[in-house]
Amino acid sequence: MNLHVKTLSLMTWRSRFLEESFWSLEETAALAKQLPLKSPSENIFLHIVDLSDPKQIWKFVENFKQEHKLHVLVAWSIKESSQKMDLKKTLLPILWITVSSGGMLVQKLNTNDLQSERTPFDGTMVYAQNKRQQVVLTERWAQGHPAIHFSSMHPGWADTPGVRQAMPGFHARFGDRLRSEAQGADTMLWLALSSAAAAQPSGRFFQDRKPVSTHLPLATASSSPAEEEKLIEILEQLAQTFK
Repeated sequence: MNLHVKTLSLMTWRSRFLEESFWSLEETAALAKQLPLKSPSENIFLHIVDLSDPKQIWKFVENFKQEHKLHVLVAWSIKESSQKMDLKKTLLPILWITVSSGGMLVQKLNTNDLQSERTPFDGTMVYAQNKRQQVVLTERWAQGHPAIHFSSMHPGWADTPGVRQAMPGFHARFGDRLRSEAQGADTMLWLALSSAAAAQPSGRFFQDRKPVSTHLPLATASSSPAEEEKLIEILEQLAQTFK
């Protein structure tokens, strides 16, 4: 699949809370050079943003809007929920793709302690909960922004630096069965480029180029409209404190 784009902006993140991110500057730049672009390499821009610093986020967004026009936004997980809300709401494109994870299938939306302030931090649970939040927000934003086509997707279990570092036991056991990075990105690229994907209703959840359920059969992970409204309200309140 060739990407017919004039300009590609890649944003990798660094946080003062981590010694290093899963994707270093050098790794991200190398990945950009491998993309099957039918455009000059000088039209690839790499942005480094500290997503733990709200002021940097707002500064980046304002500068980006002055220099570039955003058509497709592919959003991964960001730990700080309020900053995620800020970044995504201020960079509204024509097409929005949220990269979620199958981990969210075992999590019911829980808004009682979004920042792990009252309970011990569990990285695996927080990650899965964040992915559930992403899908809920994508569905709600699809309802509130009809001019933008929203989708979320599950890339499948892929052999990425994140999996290798965060789940070493899982990687050691199932590493030979994991998808390649290109296979994991396939549905994401299909959603970004395919007219068949654009014809799908906004807000759907995809895996392997097909719309699938956001819940496991017989699971009790569904959330009520009131719970989803509470999530949005909490994130809005948190976002206001950073402006």
